[in-house]
Amino acid sequence: MEILARVHSKATVQRLLCHPRLPLVAGWDADRPAIRIWEYGDGQLRECGTVGAGSAAYGDDVGYERSKRTPSAAWHPGEALLVVADAESATGWTPSGTSPVDGFAPTEYQREVAFSPDGRTLWLSPADGEDGWEQSVALDLASGTTSIGPRWDTGVVGHPAGGLVCTLQSDQGATLVLFSEDTEPVLRPLRRALVLDCDGYEAPIFSSDGRHFAVRGNAYDNSLEVFEFPSLRRVLSMTLGEPSPGYPYPQEWLDEMHAWSRHNVVFGALPGVLWIGTPEGALVELEIDGKRATEHEVLPGVAVTALAATAAGDLVVASNDGVLLLLSAERTAPGEAPRAAVTEFLAATSEAPVVDMDQLDLTDGTRTWQPGDLEVVSEDSGTDPSWLRIRAAMNPLT
Repeated sequence: MEILARVHSKATVQRLLCHPRLPLVAGWDADRPAIRIWEYGDGQLRECGTVGAGSAAYGDDVGYERSKRTPSAAWHPGEALLVVADAESATGWTPSGTSPVDGFAPTEYQREVAFSPDGRTLWLSPADGEDGWEQSVALDLASGTTSIGPRWDTGVVGHPAGGLVCTLQSDQGATLVLFSEDTEPVLRPLRRALVLDCDGYEAPIFSSDGRHFAVRGNAYDNSLEVFEFPSLRRVLSMTLGEPSPGYPYPQEWLDEMHAWSRHNVVFGALPGVLWIGTPEGALVELEIDGKRATEHEVLPGVAVTALAATAAGDLVVASNDGVLLLLSAERTAPGEAPRAAVTEFLAATSEAPVVDMDQLDLTDGTRTWQPGDLEVVSEDSGTDPSWLRIRAAMNPLT
């Protein structure tokens, strides 16, 4: 693996987000609600901006209190524009400076932000007001008008071929991976959906050819699952480190779980290869189809805190000692993702009248449930996911 650039950041970076087309990368400051921006090229990584640098440090804030203060951010799909949002406000950063983004009211909850694939609409979730948690806002950037959409969380991710986006709708019992066509300003989920056990997942990551997507989570395990697209068949399921021993959690297990970054998985230029950063400072090159794993020592003994892939297919790696690396790991440039998979997926489904597990065409990657199937589940095998066991226990009582 060739190191193209190396820089020592002013702060430890806990998450990275590369611009989809331009040589820009944003990084979340681990010490305070701030996001730093770097540009790269010609063998250099150079910090070129910050949003929130003067904010108060997280200090003793942990868990929910910390997450409420952690901003979300999204790159415009074509322009050098990063929008950073929290519950109170949104700020747009460009190389010429920062400016407020108007058009939405504050909310009491942590707020997620995303651009539509055409860059004309800014999606924010949750909405404001009494019912805001169950809604999202679509802000038309040209006119400043807003409209209400369905609830989503943890980001909006577009299929690399275009035409489709996926979001998460998380609950403590189960998380839905919902798909929507990207042709309208307001998200309109489709009937075909993927269900994951419990909550706490990160946004899905598509491979460069759109044939696979990975989901990193969850709240109780360092899980990693990979699914085929458009079949939604699960082809890989693993736990990074030791699996959950169950409550009460031993301190040594909690220490190991927290040592693994929540943002340490990414597809590179080769679509069948998944990269995983480890607490020991290695990058694991995992071939999905062949199940072969190769370990590369990148920062021996220094934990990888964040990992991302650039538009050209190079890797950006952050470590817990503040080092940021730009790596050329593969010599194959990402090609265009074929649209056939999206066309096939859309042909096999339709818009969902309501987002309700009982009314969706569900799969967990191995089994499927049609509308009405879950209403009559009354027994479980003991190895079923917790959301299905809960449903089996509750159905006879209703």
